[in-house]
Amino acid sequence: MDPIEALIFDLLSKVPAGKSIAPEDVARALDAEGWRRQLGRVRGTAVGLARQNKLVILRHNKPADPDTFRGVWRMRLPQEGDAPA
Repeated sequence: MDPIEALIFDLLSKVPAGKSIAPEDVARALDAEGWRRQLGRVRGTAVGLARQNKLVILRHNKPADPDTFRGVWRMRLPQEGDAPA
């Protein structure tokens, strides 16, 4: 498993069901000093996981299309009723 993918799921396992994490949380856990450089890698991994329906990307707390979302985003585990990506 990719280390970023493992970290995403580790952080998600520590929040209550239905809650989300920010990509910055993952990036800071990867590299506390140079976390901004990690954001692109975190986004790429999250998009891949969302395409596989293993993760949901959120914009304004609503599921977003992993191929077209822009701006501030968060991620959470899929829930019942989520439309597949």
